[in-house]
Amino acid sequence: MSWQEQLIAFWTILRKEVRRFMRIWVQTLLPPVITMSLYFVIFGALIGSRIGQMDGFDYMSFVVPGLIMMAVITNSYANVVSSFYSAKFQSFVEELLVSPTPNILILLGYILGGVVRGLMIGLIVSLVSMFFTDLHIHSYFVTFAIVFLTSVLFSTAGFINAVFANSFDDISIVPTFVLTPLTYLGGVFYSISLLPGFWQKVSMLNPVLYMVNAFRYGFLGISDINIGLAFAGIGVFIVLLFSYALYLLNSGTRLRG
Repeated sequence: MSWQEQLIAFWTILRKEVRRFMRIWVQTLLPPVITMSLYFVIFGALIGSRIGQMDGFDYMSFVVPGLIMMAVITNSYANVVSSFYSAKFQSFVEELLVSPTPNILILLGYILGGVVRGLMIGLIVSLVSMFFTDLHIHSYFVTFAIVFLTSVLFSTAGFINAVFANSFDDISIVPTFVLTPLTYLGGVFYSISLLPGFWQKVSMLNPVLYMVNAFRYGFLGISDINIGLAFAGIGVFIVLLFSYALYLLNSGTRLRG
């Protein structure tokens, strides 16, 4: 394939992914916005007024970046895992694999589809949060870079989950038993400085903690962890997961009948 044909193939996959979730926006875009709005009301307006300040900021301002990041993580992951598993289930993924389209472009098309949905959700939730608190961005570079890289990371993870899933039930196992605990224990609702020393060290093993805190730094200029370490960790995970996902495509693991 010429590079123009490869570009057309990539753009076709990406456009298909975006149109897929936009066509059913009531199921893909609206529910997370409603869910996050309830978080804003309950944890920010009601409970937050009783908690007071957290790390020098009112609780609502403190919790908003974490809630935005939680929405981005879950939706980036969900978009790719559901879409690619559907391709497996309906057996048209085999047509992609036997086509002359390079596997790396197939992978990038699905991943960027998840990134688009994740970023759209992040933007919408950010706009909704402005009805509850004033958002001030401390560092535009950190804010946009960390949300983009996080979306890429979890879109890639969703792709790997879809490859190994054998049923629609399997694609909900990781979000339920892995992503949800990691996000809730990732400093979304609290600063780890409140934890005893032992549990602070345990929390440092949670990769979501680094993403949430780096994103919070982008808004508020505060963080429980080193920002450079957060970027380095996310970068390493992206390289590892992307390489493994590409290997799965190249080898046809769980994909070729």
